[in-house]
Amino acid sequence: MITLIRGGEVFAPEPLGRKDVLLAGGAVAAVAEPGRVRVEGVEAEAVDAAGKMVLPGLIDPHVHILGGGGEGGPATRAPEIRLEDIVSSGVTTVVGCLGTDGVTRHMASLLAKARGLEAEGVSTFIYSGSYEVPVKTLTGSVRSDLVLVDKVIGAGEIAVSDHRSSQPTFDEIARLAAECRVGGMLGGKAGVLHLHVGDGKRRLELLFRLIRETEIPASQVIATHTTRNPQLFEQALEWAAAGGSIDVTVGPDPVPPDPEVRFEDAIARFKGLGLPFSRLIASSDSNGSLPVFDGDGRLVRLTIATEKDLFRKFTEVLRRGLLPVETAARVFSTNAADFYKLGKKGRVEAGRDADLIVLDRDLALSDVFARGRRMIAGGRLLARGTFSA
Repeated sequence: MITLIRGGEVFAPEPLGRKDVLLAGGAVAAVAEPGRVRVEGVEAEAVDAAGKMVLPGLIDPHVHILGGGGEGGPATRAPEIRLEDIVSSGVTTVVGCLGTDGVTRHMASLLAKARGLEAEGVSTFIYSGSYEVPVKTLTGSVRSDLVLVDKVIGAGEIAVSDHRSSQPTFDEIARLAAECRVGGMLGGKAGVLHLHVGDGKRRLELLFRLIRETEIPASQVIATHTTRNPQLFEQALEWAAAGGSIDVTVGPDPVPPDPEVRFEDAIARFKGLGLPFSRLIASSDSNGSLPVFDGDGRLVRLTIATEKDLFRKFTEVLRRGLLPVETAARVFSTNAADFYKLGKKGRVEAGRDADLIVLDRDLALSDVFARGRRMIAGGRLLARGTFSA
């Protein structure tokens, strides 16, 4: 399919002004001045984007595509994500992970689910492992997973500073980071160690020791759920100041007495300290459980995260002017593409994958293109999963 998106205000993420964007063969073929691109002799679809914004498709680097949860027993296992949930949130690329449950959820199923979603239209990658160490893998080691399995881009989400973790030692984390680094080098991938951080008092202690006591660079590891409480977020800011990147879970919005730092406040702190926003990445934790435990570690209540929060928070940031459009696009797309080395993702430019979203004047989702396939048209969902009605 050849598609010409006409006259939209393009953010690549850099603001390019009004442009025509030509999509062909699943890629961006050209970004040109309005009226300069002509398609003749072949069938092409024209999309009028006048008065609208054209941006890179959102990238969600932390999604429980198989469902997460289970902390309250088998009935609390969260459901698998659907294609419709992803594209209706403006997301065109997801990175799938396992969580607490590495027993009834396993790597072979995670890989199969990722391949299924990709067959349905979106781009997918996965991490090897779950909360626990030693890490459960597909081929016997994280290093060989990275080299031999196309979709594996790192290890995660490995839990630290959490009562649900396997309480890994510093040496275990250091060896795992080394496996990620060498496996990534041999496989031509990022080889990222993606760490789940709980609300334990050790917080990011293992990360700081890693860059103090080993040769592993800060770019090899990233912490997620870093706004869980103010003390943890202050350490996350120190990590960013030291050259590391942090992942912030964007939803749902905390309500008192929940100690979580609001995303808006996280942005303000980043800005106030003059930290580069290239080191901030947003994710949804979609289809993962959101358990609340009391002081004795007993489960009090359990809800589920949703992909919708990523798009809701993205548009809220734009609507409130918390970040310029190009910076918001980086935080919700380009930064993840760069940090995780996701190839041709995260930018609107010739040669990149045709993963785009179009927002109307009210910041509603007008159109979504995933590898050139139109998933939403004029606000109407076109894409359906294999077993959707």
